[in-house]
Amino acid sequence: MRFTLVCAICLLLCAAFLQAEPVRIRTVGIHDPITPVTARFLHRVMEDAARQGNRLVLMELDTPGGLDSAMREIVKDIFASPVPVVVYVSPSGARAASAGAIICLAADICAMAPGTNIGAAHPVSIGEKTDKTMETKVVNDAEAYVEGIARKRGRDETLARNMVRDSISLSADKALAGKVIDRIAADRADLLRQLEGRPISRDGRELILRLAGAETIPAEMGAGERILNAISNPDVAYVLMMLGMLGLFFELSNPGVILPGVIGGISLILAFFAFQTLPVNYAGVLLILLALILFIAEIKIVSHGILTLGGVIAMVLGSLMLFESPEPYLRVSWSVVLVTVLVTVLFFAVVVAKTLAVHRLRPTTGQEGLTGQEGWAESEIAPEGRVFVSGEYWNARSDEPIRAGTRVTVEAVEGMRLKVKRIL
Repeated sequence: MRFTLVCAICLLLCAAFLQAEPVRIRTVGIHDPITPVTARFLHRVMEDAARQGNRLVLMELDTPGGLDSAMREIVKDIFASPVPVVVYVSPSGARAASAGAIICLAADICAMAPGTNIGAAHPVSIGEKTDKTMETKVVNDAEAYVEGIARKRGRDETLARNMVRDSISLSADKALAGKVIDRIAADRADLLRQLEGRPISRDGRELILRLAGAETIPAEMGAGERILNAISNPDVAYVLMMLGMLGLFFELSNPGVILPGVIGGISLILAFFAFQTLPVNYAGVLLILLALILFIAEIKIVSHGILTLGGVIAMVLGSLMLFESPEPYLRVSWSVVLVTVLVTVLFFAVVVAKTLAVHRLRPTTGQEGLTGQEGWAESEIAPEGRVFVSGEYWNARSDEPIRAGTRVTVEAVEGMRLKVKRIL
């Protein structure tokens, strides 16, 4: 009897301890294109959630899509996560397009806010255009991939395939009716209320979600991750490339300045990092390089603006060709191209103008510098004497007699003697 009582007390204490354990939900917001930086960030978030015993990872998603390789890394992390993953397309007006739609399909639970959409997951080639056979292979591979994900999560396989094959996009209501998603929730609080007590299947076993009174812990990118994520933007990558090229040009033109070379090198390295996530057309890069060469040549060769005009045309065409993609978020905006080209052209125009002005200046040193200088006769010059010019005394001669103290100008330099004439 006494032993039974002790056991009951121990069980009650254990139950109380377990009830006292706080329920935590890790929340993470993804509101940008899916890039390798995003994949690494989400991998860290899921690892932290598992290590700290979080009850759930809630991913709030609003993305136009992104890289296939980054998306597949995220899908693998979701499948491998010991913590259930919920993807919630929010707020109203958000979308889970392309790679974002496939991430939604891979989640343990997928929910959407009213007024959102999901789909349009047809693969888009990055960089050089693929031929018809290769494009068919890519589409078939993506179709089989989403079909396997939909089957694993018990979602509609036909609609999942159509998202890839036909680029269909579904509203929240149609996605729920078609069994592509599991819930429609007005906000995060509404979603958590709907998930309370919901059973989910994980690795062949049933898990009941207990989220009442849960504490939400937001996950944020670190400083390094935010910087790398920001430079993956095509506009930022383009500006970094231009800064890098101009910085190296300054350093090579004026060796030893150091600062332009350091800034240019760092900018180029960051730009090359961004290029791995963007559809770079290297013909565009070569045209921009040609534009800089033409601008530099204008400084050395007076072409009456022809080289500058060619440089402007090459830079505009190269900027527009740099990132070729049907997706707007993978292209450089017109405003950034216009401002960058204008600033670069204005800079080189100022440099050319200053260079020409320097070439037109009269020499101020040496024999050429003395010609045309003014002074006065230190002694009578008839036909030879002494003059004071440019702070120095010189022997001088003149074709006409000049009295001492008369203002004179230098006509020529004859060795160590000046030929002067009287200023009338």
